[in-house]
Amino acid sequence: MTPRTPVTTPAGATGTADTDDADSTDGTSSGTGTVAGATTFAGLTLDRHVHASDRAVNLARDVLGGLTANPRELPPKWFYDATGGMLFDEITRLPEYYPTRRERAILDDHASDIAAACPADTLVELGSGTSEKTRLLLDALRATGGLRKFVAFDVDESTLTQAGRSLIAVYPDLAVHAVVGDFERHLSHLPSGGRRLIAFLGGTIGNMRPAKRGAFLRALREQCGSTDALLLGTDLVKDPDRLVAAYDDGAGVTAAFNRNVLTVINRELGADFNIRGFAHVVHWNAADAWIEMRLRAVRDQQVTIDSLALAVDFQRGDDLLTEISAKFTRDRITTELADTGWAVAQQWTDPEGDFAVTLATPSTTPTAASV
Repeated sequence: MTPRTPVTTPAGATGTADTDDADSTDGTSSGTGTVAGATTFAGLTLDRHVHASDRAVNLARDVLGGLTANPRELPPKWFYDATGGMLFDEITRLPEYYPTRRERAILDDHASDIAAACPADTLVELGSGTSEKTRLLLDALRATGGLRKFVAFDVDESTLTQAGRSLIAVYPDLAVHAVVGDFERHLSHLPSGGRRLIAFLGGTIGNMRPAKRGAFLRALREQCGSTDALLLGTDLVKDPDRLVAAYDDGAGVTAAFNRNVLTVINRELGADFNIRGFAHVVHWNAADAWIEMRLRAVRDQQVTIDSLALAVDFQRGDDLLTEISAKFTRDRITTELADTGWAVAQQWTDPEGDFAVTLATPSTTPTAASV
């Protein structure tokens, strides 16, 4: 699953998607300066590169393209309305779903090693969400004496603002810069300067196909100076039965999470998906080394989507791909990073060897790429 945070923009919003125009707001001047308890949140800066109106436009584009494609496919980011976010939080606590626990264990054991290898003055987290695991890195970097700024980059403004306020309360001397954007399109808007450690955790990179991963890593490399570093979390290849179980838990939470994308489309685009008309299906694709989550029609049915003036026929057994989650070997991580201008400096795994956290530094200047 993609550990992205929910976006709760009301249905029916309209606007122009993917704007490059940004609004920059100091937290103290936008109503975020004080809250109950008279705590002052000085230093919180908010940049917006994705606006509320973009959500409806992007959802309509992705649904139209995905449901008229062959094979049919939807991006996993649309799992995450408020319900999807709560379901994913529940998934991370399931006994079958190991990635969150394994990555946290690595950071518990090695945050100080990471900080020693890259004593950055700025920590950047892509897809930061609530920034909970990031506090381990913040504490380790503060102990080196050089940390000055934290940049939280995510698509959900409300979650970023809440996380920023919380961090400033705990770290009053830390400048917090919240950037509302899509890391697949707005990497060029990352604040620059100083020595940066850019964290991309949770295994989120596995939701990209190889070509898109390569373009993303090259684009990120182009934004980095010689002293910057990348901290990358990746799930590792293991027994297929364990991988399938992690995405098909016995309690049915992941099945509800998967079907929630249909609820989002029904509510926000005026569709009439019968949620129980689709079964949750998980498949290990050994050839591509990734998990596939699908929704499979359990009977013949037609779905209409009013806002798109679209009718889609599903025959029994037809699949709708909703997510891939690539799994890696340690050699593959090294190779993909090297191909995109990065060199592995250090790499850590949990004791069970389920998950890897890799520290990479710029090696060569890659060819131009845009994401």
